[in-house]
Amino acid sequence: MNAPASAESTTAATPCKAMLLAAGRGERMRPLTDSTAKPLLKVAGKRLIDYHLEKLAGAGVTQVVVNTSWQAKKIESTLGDGSSYGLHIDYSYEPVALETAGGIRQALPLLGDNPFLVVSTDVWCDIDYADFIAKSPDSSAHLLMVNNPAHHSKGDFTIAPGGKVQIKNDISKFDSEAFTYSGIGLYHPQLFKSLPVAPLPLRDVLIPTIKAGQTSASVYDGLWFDIGTVERLKALNDYLVNRNT
Repeated sequence: MNAPASAESTTAATPCKAMLLAAGRGERMRPLTDSTAKPLLKVAGKRLIDYHLEKLAGAGVTQVVVNTSWQAKKIESTLGDGSSYGLHIDYSYEPVALETAGGIRQALPLLGDNPFLVVSTDVWCDIDYADFIAKSPDSSAHLLMVNNPAHHSKGDFTIAPGGKVQIKNDISKFDSEAFTYSGIGLYHPQLFKSLPVAPLPLRDVLIPTIKAGQTSASVYDGLWFDIGTVERLKALNDYLVNRNT
Protein backbone atom coordinates (compact mmCIF):
# COMPACT_ATOMS: atom_id res chain seq x y z
CA MET A 1 0.00 0.00 0.00
CA ASN A 2 1.47 3.31 -1.02
CA ALA A 3 1.43 6.35 1.23
CA PRO A 4 -0.41 9.51 0.19
CA ALA A 5 1.62 11.63 -2.18
CA SER A 6 3.39 14.70 -0.84
CA ALA A 7 3.81 18.00 -2.59
CA GLU A 8 6.72 17.82 -5.02
CA SER A 9 9.78 19.98 -4.56
CA THR A 10 10.28 22.69 -7.14
CA THR A 11 14.08 22.44 -6.90
CA ALA A 12 14.76 18.74 -6.39
CA ALA A 13 14.99 17.99 -10.13
CA THR A 14 18.43 19.60 -10.19
CA PRO A 15 21.13 16.88 -10.05
CA CYS A 16 22.48 16.67 -6.51
CA LYS A 17 25.51 15.12 -4.90
CA ALA A 18 25.25 11.61 -3.49
CA MET A 19 26.93 9.78 -0.65
CA LEU A 20 27.47 6.03 -0.69
CA LEU A 21 27.89 4.43 2.73
CA ALA A 22 30.75 1.97 2.45
CA ALA A 23 32.59 2.10 5.78
CA GLY A 24 30.99 -0.86 7.56
CA ARG A 25 32.96 -3.94 8.58
CA GLY A 26 30.29 -6.38 7.41
CA GLU A 27 30.49 -8.66 10.44
CA ARG A 28 27.46 -10.72 9.41
CA MET A 29 29.05 -11.35 6.01
CA ARG A 30 32.18 -13.00 7.37
CA PRO A 31 34.24 -14.81 6.21
CA LEU A 32 33.58 -13.09 2.85
CA THR A 33 34.44 -9.69 4.33
CA ASP A 34 37.60 -10.77 6.14
CA SER A 35 39.69 -9.76 3.14
CA THR A 36 37.19 -7.91 0.94
CA ALA A 37 35.15 -4.82 1.75
CA LYS A 38 31.43 -5.60 1.60
CA PRO A 39 30.75 -3.05 -1.19
CA LEU A 40 33.30 -4.88 -3.37
CA LEU A 41 31.59 -8.27 -3.07
CA LYS A 42 30.18 -9.41 -6.38
CA VAL A 43 26.70 -10.47 -7.39
CA ALA A 44 26.04 -11.68 -10.94
CA GLY A 45 29.65 -10.84 -11.79
CA LYS A 46 29.49 -7.19 -10.72
CA ARG A 47 30.55 -5.47 -7.50
CA LEU A 48 27.70 -4.28 -5.27
CA ILE A 49 28.92 -0.69 -5.31
CA ASP A 50 29.12 -0.73 -9.13
CA TYR A 51 25.35 -1.06 -9.37
CA HIS A 52 24.91 2.11 -7.32
CA LEU A 53 27.56 4.11 -9.15
CA GLU A 54 26.14 3.19 -12.55
CA LYS A 55 22.61 4.06 -11.45
CA LEU A 56 23.74 7.41 -10.04
CA ALA A 57 25.54 8.28 -13.26
CA GLY A 58 22.44 7.29 -15.22
CA ALA A 59 20.34 9.58 -13.03
CA GLY A 60 22.50 12.60 -13.87
CA VAL A 61 24.46 12.67 -10.61
CA THR A 62 28.07 13.65 -11.31
CA GLN A 63 29.65 13.99 -7.83
CA VAL A 64 29.71 11.15 -5.30
CA VAL A 65 31.23 10.89 -1.84
CA VAL A 66 32.16 7.42 -0.59
CA ASN A 67 32.93 7.00 3.11
CA THR A 68 35.46 4.30 3.92
CA SER A 69 37.02 2.61 6.92
CA TRP A 70 37.47 -1.17 6.67
CA GLN A 71 39.53 -2.05 3.58
CA ALA A 72 39.55 1.65 2.63
CA LYS A 73 42.61 1.41 0.36
CA LYS A 74 41.07 -1.46 -1.59
CA ILE A 75 37.89 0.52 -2.17
CA GLU A 76 39.80 3.61 -3.33
CA SER A 77 42.17 1.68 -5.60
CA THR A 78 39.24 -0.21 -7.15
CA LEU A 79 36.98 2.78 -7.82
CA GLY A 80 39.66 5.39 -8.46
CA ASP A 81 38.51 8.91 -9.16
CA GLY A 82 35.19 7.71 -10.58
CA SER A 83 35.94 8.67 -14.17
CA SER A 84 35.34 5.14 -15.43
CA TYR A 85 31.73 5.51 -14.23
CA GLY A 86 31.32 9.03 -15.65
CA LEU A 87 31.49 10.44 -12.10
CA HIS A 88 33.85 12.28 -9.77
CA ILE A 89 34.38 10.41 -6.49
CA ASP A 90 35.67 11.97 -3.26
CA TYR A 91 36.52 9.78 -0.28
CA SER A 92 35.81 10.43 3.38
CA TYR A 93 38.10 8.13 5.38
CA GLU A 94 37.12 7.18 8.94
CA PRO A 95 39.96 5.74 11.07
CA VAL A 96 37.19 4.45 13.33
CA ALA A 97 33.84 3.77 11.65
CA LEU A 98 31.47 6.61 12.60
CA GLU A 99 28.15 4.86 11.84
CA THR A 100 25.70 6.46 9.44
CA ALA A 101 25.04 9.89 10.96
CA GLY A 102 28.61 10.34 12.15
CA GLY A 103 29.91 9.43 8.71
CA ILE A 104 27.60 11.91 7.03
CA ARG A 105 28.66 14.62 9.48
CA GLN A 106 32.33 14.10 8.70
CA ALA A 107 31.64 14.20 4.95
CA LEU A 108 29.62 17.45 4.99
CA PRO A 109 32.49 19.61 3.65
CA LEU A 110 32.49 17.35 0.57
CA LEU A 111 28.70 17.30 0.21
CA GLY A 112 28.03 21.05 0.13
CA ASP A 113 25.07 23.13 1.20
CA ASN A 114 22.27 21.57 -0.85
CA PRO A 115 20.22 18.43 -0.12
CA PHE A 116 22.09 15.26 -1.06
CA LEU A 117 21.18 11.64 -1.68
CA VAL A 118 22.45 8.99 0.75
CA VAL A 119 22.50 5.33 -0.28
CA SER A 120 23.64 2.36 1.77
CA THR A 121 25.82 0.09 -0.36
CA ASP A 122 24.44 -3.02 1.33
CA VAL A 123 21.05 -2.66 -0.33
CA TRP A 124 20.08 -3.25 -3.95
CA CYS A 125 17.09 -1.46 -5.43
CA ASP A 126 15.86 -0.90 -8.98
CA ILE A 127 14.35 2.52 -8.20
CA ASP A 128 15.03 5.42 -10.57
CA TYR A 129 17.16 7.78 -8.45
CA ALA A 130 16.35 10.76 -10.69
CA ASP A 131 12.63 10.20 -10.18
CA PHE A 132 13.06 9.84 -6.42
CA ILE A 133 15.06 13.07 -6.21
CA ALA A 134 12.65 14.99 -8.43
CA LYS A 135 9.58 13.95 -6.42
CA SER A 136 11.08 14.51 -2.97
CA PRO A 137 9.40 17.38 -1.08
CA ASP A 138 11.30 20.10 0.72
CA SER A 139 11.93 18.65 4.19
CA SER A 140 14.82 17.96 6.56
CA ALA A 141 14.84 14.38 5.31
CA HIS A 142 12.85 12.44 2.75
CA LEU A 143 13.09 8.67 3.26
CA LEU A 144 12.41 5.88 0.82
CA MET A 145 10.35 3.21 2.55
CA VAL A 146 9.74 -0.33 1.37
CA ASN A 147 7.33 -3.06 2.32
CA ASN A 148 8.68 -5.10 5.23
CA PRO A 149 10.99 -7.99 4.29
CA ALA A 150 10.59 -11.38 5.91
CA HIS A 151 13.53 -10.79 8.26
CA HIS A 152 12.01 -7.50 9.50
CA SER A 153 8.32 -8.19 9.24
CA LYS A 154 7.00 -5.58 11.70
CA GLY A 155 8.70 -2.54 10.20
CA ASP A 156 9.91 0.65 11.89
CA PHE A 157 7.88 3.61 10.70
CA THR A 158 4.41 4.60 9.60
CA ILE A 159 3.41 7.37 7.22
CA ALA A 160 0.67 9.79 8.16
CA PRO A 161 -1.72 11.42 5.69
CA GLY A 162 0.30 14.07 3.88
CA GLY A 163 3.45 11.93 3.77
CA LYS A 164 4.97 12.74 7.17
CA VAL A 165 6.89 9.96 8.88
CA GLN A 166 5.75 8.73 12.27
CA ILE A 167 7.45 6.32 14.66
CA LYS A 168 5.59 3.02 14.53
CA ASN A 169 4.48 3.12 18.17
CA ASP A 170 3.23 6.69 17.92
CA ILE A 171 0.08 6.13 15.84
CA SER A 172 -2.67 7.15 18.23
CA LYS A 173 -4.08 9.71 15.77
CA PHE A 174 -4.40 7.39 12.78
CA ASP A 175 -4.32 3.75 11.75
CA SER A 176 -1.50 3.05 9.34
CA GLU A 177 0.64 0.24 8.01
CA ALA A 178 4.28 0.11 9.11
CA PHE A 179 7.18 0.14 6.65
CA THR A 180 10.95 -0.44 6.64
CA TYR A 181 13.49 2.26 5.80
CA SER A 182 15.26 1.20 2.61
CA GLY A 183 18.66 2.73 3.31
CA ILE A 184 18.01 5.40 0.67
CA GLY A 185 17.10 8.99 1.51
CA LEU A 186 17.49 12.64 0.57
CA TYR A 187 18.90 14.76 3.40
CA HIS A 188 19.41 18.44 4.08
CA PRO A 189 22.92 19.19 5.42
CA GLN A 190 21.49 21.38 8.17
CA LEU A 191 20.29 18.18 9.84
CA PHE A 192 23.89 17.21 10.60
CA LYS A 193 25.84 20.49 10.92
CA SER A 194 25.51 20.83 14.70
CA LEU A 195 26.64 17.26 15.39
CA PRO A 196 30.12 16.35 16.60
CA VAL A 197 32.28 14.16 14.38
CA ALA A 198 31.80 11.01 16.42
CA PRO A 199 30.09 7.61 16.05
CA LEU A 200 26.34 8.19 15.85
CA PRO A 201 23.52 6.11 14.31
CA LEU A 202 21.15 7.80 11.89
CA ARG A 203 18.09 6.85 13.91
CA ASP A 204 19.23 9.09 16.79
CA VAL A 205 19.24 12.05 14.42
CA LEU A 206 15.98 11.22 12.68
CA ILE A 207 13.79 10.62 15.73
CA PRO A 208 13.71 14.31 16.85
CA THR A 209 12.95 15.50 13.30
CA ILE A 210 10.23 12.88 12.91
CA LYS A 211 8.60 13.99 16.16
CA ALA A 212 8.82 17.61 14.96
CA GLY A 213 7.04 16.70 11.71
CA GLN A 214 10.06 17.56 9.56
CA THR A 215 10.65 14.16 7.93
CA SER A 216 8.68 12.90 4.95
CA ALA A 217 8.65 9.59 3.09
CA SER A 218 7.42 7.77 0.04
CA VAL A 219 6.95 4.03 -0.40
CA TYR A 220 8.53 2.03 -3.19
CA ASP A 221 6.81 -1.16 -4.32
CA GLY A 222 9.54 -2.32 -6.71
CA LEU A 223 12.50 -4.61 -6.17
CA TRP A 224 14.61 -4.10 -3.06
CA PHE A 225 17.12 -6.41 -1.38
CA ASP A 226 18.80 -5.97 2.00
CA ILE A 227 22.18 -7.64 1.58
CA GLY A 228 22.98 -8.03 5.26
CA THR A 229 23.91 -11.71 5.32
CA VAL A 230 25.62 -14.27 3.11
CA GLU A 231 22.24 -15.89 2.47
CA ARG A 232 20.71 -12.62 1.23
CA LEU A 233 23.74 -11.96 -0.94
CA LYS A 234 23.16 -15.35 -2.57
CA ALA A 235 19.46 -14.59 -3.00
CA LEU A 236 20.27 -11.39 -4.89
CA ASN A 237 22.88 -13.18 -6.98
CA ASP A 238 20.40 -15.90 -7.91
CA TYR A 239 17.75 -13.34 -8.82
CA LEU A 240 20.07 -11.32 -11.07
CA VAL A 241 21.56 -14.39 -12.75
CA ASN A 242 18.10 -15.78 -13.49
CA ARG A 243 16.87 -12.40 -14.72
CA ASN A 244 19.75 -12.15 -17.17
CA THR A 245 19.36 -15.63 -18.60
